[in-house]
Amino acid sequence: MIKRKALIVGIDNYPNAKLKGCVNDAKSIASLLEKNEDDSPNFDVRLECNVPTKGKLKTYIKDLFSGNASVALFYFSGHGYSIDNENGIVTPDFSEGDMGITAGDLLEIANDSQIENKIIILDSCFSGSMGGSEPLKSNISAISKGLTIMTASSEKEPSLERGGHGLFTSLFIKALEGYASDIMGNITPAGIYSFIDQTLGPWDQRPIFKTNTQNFYYLRKSTPDVSLDVLRRIKNYFETENSEFELDPSYEFTNSPKEKHYIKKPYASSENVSKFKELQLYQKIGLVEPVDEDYMYFAAMNNKSCRLTFLGKRYFELAKDGKI
Repeated sequence: MIKRKALIVGIDNYPNAKLKGCVNDAKSIASLLEKNEDDSPNFDVRLECNVPTKGKLKTYIKDLFSGNASVALFYFSGHGYSIDNENGIVTPDFSEGDMGITAGDLLEIANDSQIENKIIILDSCFSGSMGGSEPLKSNISAISKGLTIMTASSEKEPSLERGGHGLFTSLFIKALEGYASDIMGNITPAGIYSFIDQTLGPWDQRPIFKTNTQNFYYLRKSTPDVSLDVLRRIKNYFETENSEFELDPSYEFTNSPKEKHYIKKPYASSENVSKFKELQLYQKIGLVEPVDEDYMYFAAMNNKSCRLTFLGKRYFELAKDGKI
């Protein structure tokens, strides 16, 4: 069984600099990561709100990145700092010269971890400095193998709150709810970043994404647009990725003598109607398109054909190679 664990931290209770949305952020993210959309278990989540000290938070982080889990995820929502070219995340016990955990310290803990897949997600000001180009020490690269970093803003930008959540996290929540899922329902770090990046405009804070991984694992599963057995059958309709599937009126279920409107031969057959429903489903999710017609109905009634889109060709090849 794949072991997946997550440490979710939100801090509002800062002396003289209180925040309002970070605990809400943490609770929402924790709730979504605990279970997939079908209510199956996902991450084993440790939720910590208003962690009072740097030492306690650092202990939690070390615990997260120790052991032999397959995936370890750290999410933080709270204040960030940038002083004299040093960036980090802030804990409430900060004093002059010791604001919290530096980006370098956090990165070293993650880099030293033997866990296969590690994710750091920071919704804090100036967080984009994580994983810079300079090595932390001679034997540690900026981002070790298997590490992915996603931050709410660049190293020079603040992270904004809006509507009771951080702006970045409000989009991250939508992504986990399914807005960033692929056709098979997988919600990956890359898919999440792409969704957030496209949603935020050029005048908004800019999220940062850095990774050193060979495989994108899912963070959550949503209900897929099409069942896997139907998706796999896409290879049965086309000989090659550039082939066309010939249609005729027998594929359209309304083309039946039982219907009281214009019909034409050949009339609908149950076998072809069943195939056509799957082809129409592929069209709905962007895998298939009619040739020389705007709609699949007219492609069938006018003896035209349908073909794979560029996205359809991708899934056709995956199905043909037995990779889905």
